[in-house]
Amino acid sequence: MSKKAACQSKRISLKLLAMLGFFTFILLLSSCSLKYDETVSAEEKNPEFVFYDTKLTRYENSNKKAEINTGYLEQYKDSDATYAKDVSFKTIDKDGKLETEGKCGLLYFDSKKELYELYDGIKLFNVKQNTRFSADILRWNGKTEQLTSGRTDMVRIEKDDTVIVGSGFSASGISGRYNFTGTVNGNIVTKSEEEKAGEQ
Repeated sequence: MSKKAACQSKRISLKLLAMLGFFTFILLLSSCSLKYDETVSAEEKNPEFVFYDTKLTRYENSNKKAEINTGYLEQYKDSDATYAKDVSFKTIDKDGKLETEGKCGLLYFDSKKELYELYDGIKLFNVKQNTRFSADILRWNGKTEQLTSGRTDMVRIEKDDTVIVGSGFSASGISGRYNFTGTVNGNIVTKSEEEKAGEQ
């Protein structure tokens, strides 16, 4: 390559760099807020604490009530809200026995209000009732002991040989009863006498 061609190539690359720098500066200017009278606190958008591979345990009157394991967890300043990802959990009854266990992809909870929202691949198993729940969205109110889904969100319930799938789900932790306000489908699988004898 001649010296002249090398100089021209160098000038082009310098021009490209200068243009790139100029566009970067313009993008930075356009992303800045011009509303200087409205202050935005970084604490409102950025978590105060971030934890990885965390285990949280809740106690009441020196008795273990719940345990939550998370892959990722974040908490914000001046807030009782906590957000977690890749969650597994269990609750313990007053006799120290396992009451409920489950997992979900995402969890939001407010410890003061006792509100819990579960999302993505939810699996719950109630030991006392021998009942399994599967859903993508569920909400638990610890004060009223109500477990609910959205009006159109589907929930699958498996108990013994019965499978029910429906929308508009709600359940009471006090009475142990649940119902659906939307469409419901289900089936009951009964085992033959030979199958039952083979299991014994």
